[in-house]
This record gives sequence, C-alpha cells and structure tokens, in this order.
Amino acid sequence: MATERVTERNDGLTNERVVERDGGGTTYVDRGGGSGIGGVIIGVAVLALVAIVAFFLLQSNRNDAIRTDAVTSAASSVAGSASNAAQDVGNAAGQAANAVNPNK
Repeated sequence: MATERVTERNDGLTNERVVERDGGGTTYVDRGGGSGIGGVIIGVAVLALVAIVAFFLLQSNRNDAIRTDAVTSAASSVAGSASNAAQDVGNAAGQAANAVNPNK
C-alpha cells in the first residue's frame, strides 16, 4: 500500500495543498484562489474612475448653468435698455409736440 503525505499551506494570499504518493511517484498540487485582494483593488480603481467622471460631469453642468445665467442677465439688461430708450423717445416726441403747439 502506498503512503500518502498531505501538506497544506496558506500564506494569506493563496491556499496550496500538496499530496504526495510514494507508490506511484505522483504528486498533486492544488492551488486555491487568492483572497480576492486583486478584486478589491480593481473595485477601488473603478470606484475612483466613476467619482472622477461624476466630478467632471457636475463641473460641466455647473459651467453651463453659469453661462445660461450670464446670457439671461445680458438679455434682461438689453430688454431694459430698449424699454428705457422707447420711453425716452416717447417723452421727446411729447416735448417736441408741446413745443410746436403749446396750447394742447
């Protein structure tokens, strides 16, 4: 009957199990998966990338809002100036009419 020797090792990153059989000279090595530290690193990298993209999208949205407010303010100012100019023209026309015909 063959003797069998089993050695197990866990170094924190991988699990390794070695089975040695003397009768047939066969050695089996079974390496288990890692502890998932690579998956955690990838997860953190993806999360950082999402945060960076979100930051730039929010900045872009903020810049668009500032630009829209500036255009709205300028349009309002132009409208106010046009209204004042029309009122001044009306007042000047009334004064000219009074100057030509002061009895009315």
